[in-house]
Amino acid sequence: MNLKEKDIFDLLNEKAELYNSPDFITDDPIQIPHRFSLKQDIEIAGFLSASIAWGNRKSIINDANKMMELMGNSPYDFVMNFTDSDLAKIPQKAIHRTFNHEDFIFFLKNFRQIYTQFDSLEDAFLISENEINFSHSIERFRNHFISEKHRGQKHVSSPYKNSASKRLIMFLRWMVRKDRKGVDFGIWAKIDPRFLSIPLDVHTANISRKLGILKRKQNDWKAVEELDSILRKYNSVDPAVYDFALFGLGVSKEFE
Repeated sequence: MNLKEKDIFDLLNEKAELYNSPDFITDDPIQIPHRFSLKQDIEIAGFLSASIAWGNRKSIINDANKMMELMGNSPYDFVMNFTDSDLAKIPQKAIHRTFNHEDFIFFLKNFRQIYTQFDSLEDAFLISENEINFSHSIERFRNHFISEKHRGQKHVSSPYKNSASKRLIMFLRWMVRKDRKGVDFGIWAKIDPRFLSIPLDVHTANISRKLGILKRKQNDWKAVEELDSILRKYNSVDPAVYDFALFGLGVSKEFE
């Protein structure tokens, strides 16, 4: 593409405005935490839904709903009060693709551990002075959340290992972004949205390359930071709003 940078961001702003609307919720995994009003319910439902957000979106939503049902549709109450017999009732089969019942139980136990330390998951993700993104924050969260070596820890990726950490970054967008559009929750008041990045997957990365705002060929943390550097030039206050634009351009197939 030969669009000028200003034209690119005029387009991205237009698409962000179009897709950042309640209609977006209908076919997106963010609909799962939207079923709840208690902050901790939203966090747990959001974290679990984001953690299985790969593959077919309809399948993601169905499988996230199954997890909510297994928790009696009261995630926080279940996390804080489950017994061994409750865990034994969880069917010994995959929840979603490679996320199996063992991984689900691992997450539940670690949620309880973290909520014993903190009132909200937000407190485990706080940004420290002089940090510019969530790379260190995610690692601190992982240190709180992963209590022991377990196969389930592979579902909590690490920027320190150069992972784009797409699902965690998406969860953080849901919790941190604040506007009046009704999609993202903005329930974490202690973290500024300016630290957010784009949840980078094959689709958002490919669109970014076609627009010329991402050069790096690998979809990794270095690519996340490269994209940050240009998106924040155009919106330093709310860079993650462009996730809606990149998603929308992917759905509309305008650049195929």
